[in-house]
Amino acid sequence: MFLIFAAILLVINAFFYERIETAYLRRTHPLEYEELVRASAQEYGVCEYLIYAIIKTESGFEPDAESNVGARGLMQLMPETFEWLRDYQLREGESGIVFDAMYQPEHNIRYGTYLIAYHMQNYNNNIKAAAAAYHAGAGEVNEWYDSGFSFDDHDIPIPDTAHYVNKIVKSYEVYLRLYETEEKV
Repeated sequence: MFLIFAAILLVINAFFYERIETAYLRRTHPLEYEELVRASAQEYGVCEYLIYAIIKTESGFEPDAESNVGARGLMQLMPETFEWLRDYQLREGESGIVFDAMYQPEHNIRYGTYLIAYHMQNYNNNIKAAAAAYHAGAGEVNEWYDSGFSFDDHDIPIPDTAHYVNKIVKSYEVYLRLYETEEKV
């Protein structure tokens, strides 16, 4: 009798734990700025959950976020990156946009999504490589590759970037588990 009661308690506990965990994760992994994220993700061919993972990691969904090195907005774009994107990548109709626009979610998400799509394309849709390039720069990641580095076989040589990539991958996996199950890292 005791074993049956214990088994019932375990089943009930597991059921409620899963519900509580899911509710908690949905609060910590929100789908804010849905229309903007979806539109940019579709425009540039990137999974929207990757964009959410970057926003969560970079700014915690705070559009006015600014880092100690000057990165701005939801996706924390640096001034030099913004200018490169505006002047050489997103040229059409972008000349009037200034760096202060990176505090505006519609511009920041569009520019940040383009940047991660650019890295995804350059690194054969390898999320770890794209996230590392987003964080440390493509030049750094290219140097790693030139020296025979593989994201499958090696630890990322810069601890801050390794930590960042790990956070992105884990957050992305949580978003997929919570909101969509078909895609895998």
